[in-house]
Amino acid sequence: MLFNYFKIAWRNIIRNKAFSAINILGLALGMACSLLIFLWIQDELSIDNYHANGPQLYNVMQRQLYDGKVEAGRFTPGVLPDELKKQFPEIVYAAGYTGWEAQMTFAVGDKINKETGHWAGADWFKMFSIPLLAGTPNTALSSPSGIAISRKVAESYFGNSVAALGKSIRIDNRDDFQVTAVFENLPENSSDNYDFLLNWQNCLARNPWMKEWGNNGPHTRIMLRPDANVANLDAKLKPFLRKYNKDIGKNFDAQLFLQAYPDGYLYSNFKNGQQDGGRIEYVRLFSIVAVFLLLIACINFMNLATARSIKRAKEVGVRKVIGAVRSLLVGQFIGEALLFTVLALGFALFLAFFLLPSFNSLTGKHISLQTTQPSFWVILISMALLTGLLAGSYPALFLSSLEPVRVLKGSLKFGSGARLFRQGLVVFQFVLSMLLIVGTIIVYRQVNYVQTTNLGYERENLIYVPVEGELSTLSTYKTFKDELLRQPGILAVSSMQEAPTNIGSSTGGVTWPGKDPNVNIEITQTAVGYDLIKTLKVNVTGRDFSPEFGTDTSNYLINEATARRIGYKNRTGGLAGSLVGQPITMWGKPGKIIGVMEDFHFQSLHIPIAPLIIRLNTNPGSQNFLIRTQPGQTKQALASVETLWKQLNPKFPFSYRFADDEYQKLYKSEAVVGMLANYFAFLAIFISCLGLFGLSAFTAEQRTKEIGVRKVLGASVGGIVGLLSKDFLKLVLIAIVIASPLAWYAMNRWLQGFAYKLAIEWWIFALAGVLAVGIALVTISFQSIKAALMNPVKSLKTE
Repeated sequence: MLFNYFKIAWRNIIRNKAFSAINILGLALGMACSLLIFLWIQDELSIDNYHANGPQLYNVMQRQLYDGKVEAGRFTPGVLPDELKKQFPEIVYAAGYTGWEAQMTFAVGDKINKETGHWAGADWFKMFSIPLLAGTPNTALSSPSGIAISRKVAESYFGNSVAALGKSIRIDNRDDFQVTAVFENLPENSSDNYDFLLNWQNCLARNPWMKEWGNNGPHTRIMLRPDANVANLDAKLKPFLRKYNKDIGKNFDAQLFLQAYPDGYLYSNFKNGQQDGGRIEYVRLFSIVAVFLLLIACINFMNLATARSIKRAKEVGVRKVIGAVRSLLVGQFIGEALLFTVLALGFALFLAFFLLPSFNSLTGKHISLQTTQPSFWVILISMALLTGLLAGSYPALFLSSLEPVRVLKGSLKFGSGARLFRQGLVVFQFVLSMLLIVGTIIVYRQVNYVQTTNLGYERENLIYVPVEGELSTLSTYKTFKDELLRQPGILAVSSMQEAPTNIGSSTGGVTWPGKDPNVNIEITQTAVGYDLIKTLKVNVTGRDFSPEFGTDTSNYLINEATARRIGYKNRTGGLAGSLVGQPITMWGKPGKIIGVMEDFHFQSLHIPIAPLIIRLNTNPGSQNFLIRTQPGQTKQALASVETLWKQLNPKFPFSYRFADDEYQKLYKSEAVVGMLANYFAFLAIFISCLGLFGLSAFTAEQRTKEIGVRKVLGASVGGIVGLLSKDFLKLVLIAIVIASPLAWYAMNRWLQGFAYKLAIEWWIFALAGVLAVGIALVTISFQSIKAALMNPVKSLKTE
């Protein structure tokens, strides 16, 4: 019997090639997209979850409360890890880790190259499951002159991991480090990214500020005993800093708390000191999109199956007359749906394999179809079974319920309940499609806004070049800058401690006359060289730092946000003008405000522009050159910079970054979401239209004789097309009405993550509605015109 059912199902597929192809294509597209999304979600959830000690690993976080604000993050004092390990027996291991990336020049013999790494505590390899190919966890980072390198670095400089152990590497042409360990290259599902690690004590020696309890910046990671009570430790950590940081209690508070280490990647956002999402939001979003696409594909199958129901009705009637029970008929039709799904699954796997390289390129992942993993096939088969049962359930129940007497007498008519159900499916499909269309438009507009908005300075034709090697000496630095300014295509040169797209260091140590001593105010700070204003092209009231003023080493530039916070005013000038020349003190060093810059964005547009104070630093070490080039002459200017670099700094490879590229990196996630939303919205509409095509075909079949009668009585083709189309357009309009408030709510929540955002305007919903109606009308018109052009003689000859 089962074999006969299979033969019948296969014959139906072959006999109705067009409908079968549409069914399989719709299901395959839905499953292929859902499979790609599932693989992406699986990869996101796997980040940092490969460590054997994962349940015992935690990030130590800090919550700071001052000036009416609460901020939270991974920033901690550099001396915190060792002290925590001493004070709390629950903590087995503790290690510091520099959150900032260090690019250093490695030299081994004639091989010179830049490598990326960090500093980490001696317990690092005891905590994390990073296999060591040479060396031991106890000695890998125990020496200030030791270095742990990756397999890639070891093979690049020494040929293999074993040969690298004990060898010397000269870093930045300044210090020699001995290779104490070689670790396996970090897996793709690691949020950390480094090819070498240096000892933590070495980091403290290089950065004396990290030894102060009042200074924050590095990360602290700990590993607890398996039996440790995390809630109790979290409570004990909360007041821990008060006995070490003398500033706490003076209108300022700092509290430590724990975050599970694997959660750090997905739950990185904090609002008012509390965890407030992060990349987990995108995981949830795409999970919903995957379900939407599968539902749309299943509904499409239901509508297409229903459209062919009249042709299967007599088969059902005959089977029932000769004794077939309903359960067998249900099994037969669900079996047919499963056969369709299996065929679609094969096509979906082919599509996924074909699209995976492009998908990886778009998302920045290295996902593969894990065909050797049993879990992959279990999930795939489960998805196919679920899809087949969901898609085939309604057609199976509907067709098996037909009464054989009515079917065989030729009086088959479908009741209002069945009609409303099918119409409801179409409405549901287009609600989902409308949500994706509106979401796509809003995401595109917001991403385009943040990528093209005026930041307050010109980021185009601006290049960053690290100050390193010989250029760290004042004399060579001045020579390099002076020579650059003589090169064609170069307009201005300055230097800055941090890139202007990501200034993150802040302080509470700024005071001025009249400041409320009971209020501790956080102000972002950075150090720069001369000619900053000219190089960035920022508008300023007052002046820039200048070598003509010897006292500028104790003077300051501020932005308008700082000016508003200070609040100086006089009767003759505006706020900015009144501040120029006024006294201000930073870190106990008194000076004057020499200029007030117009507010410019120095962080992501997710964050409001914060108060900023800029000091002059004539010591060029640990800064970046900012080089402004003539528009259209960047290539020639870069060639000149590289030539000069090789002359003055030959032992360091030349490297540079474009300010515009660095800014775009801040919105990589949003850009990826925007592109994926475009593709998924298109596919949702495409699959939905396949369902609409099926329903319009079904309706045309149901009304064949009515159309014949109308034509005999003189109805025009246009009139018949309008008659058949209007009912479907009503469904699309209902879907637009339902979807619009849902889309507004969802996208308004998404936009709350941006401090600077575009408004959700009414025309977005109008445009999405016009697109949906237009696409639906084109889809419906095909069947409507076909039915309207049919010869009425053929329609009525059976009467």
